[in-house]
Amino acid sequence: MSSEADPRVLVVDDDPALAEVVARYLRRDGFDVDYAADGATGLHKALSTLPDLVVLDLMMPGMDGFEVCRRLRETTAIPVVMLTARGEENDRIAGLDLGADDYVTKPFSPRELAARVRAVLRRASAEPAPPAVLSGGGVEIDTLAHRVRRRGEPLTLTAKEYDLLVCFLTNPGRAFRREELLETVWGWSIGDASTVTVHVRRLREKVEDDPSAPRHLTTVRGVGYRWEP
Repeated sequence: MSSEADPRVLVVDDDPALAEVVARYLRRDGFDVDYAADGATGLHKALSTLPDLVVLDLMMPGMDGFEVCRRLRETTAIPVVMLTARGEENDRIAGLDLGADDYVTKPFSPRELAARVRAVLRRASAEPAPPAVLSGGGVEIDTLAHRVRRRGEPLTLTAKEYDLLVCFLTNPGRAFRREELLETVWGWSIGDASTVTVHVRRLREKVEDDPSAPRHLTTVRGVGYRWEP
């Protein structure tokens, strides 16, 4: 994250008129704003300048927002707020699974977007960094390199599966309610807790010998889930 007085935001959108409106409102709110007109340029700028947050349109020609977000999450934890088309629920879910922190649906109020950006930055700055290495149940996470291994073998996780696993390994033995995980991992105070259930099921398929009888990512009846080392 930047140490400058004004948080730096990179807007990546192929619609210059919309990008200008977004940039104007963000600057009015005290942000230092840069702009990229396509995904490839946006990815290059994000990785070379490391802004405090990226506002990312999903539907762009060439390299779309999904690919930009995926590549960002391979090497960095820069917060991402997605811009999505109205009614494209599957796109929003896919973007959030890739590691986006929030989304705003078009057409949107620039004031709402600015408020979402502020909220995501507040949340990011308040989160303590996890230890450099986390381990348990045969799983080891190098949080600096963003790499996961299970019994020495590389493990491929989506961004939210990774965040969920970090949450569990940071708090071994603690029982989490689904609503707690939704707020801690997704940053949602209101949302569908079935999202957590789906991600836990997918994560079990990758970290358990027998996902139908998990030894480590266990269910706590009437509560939620717990990681047993």
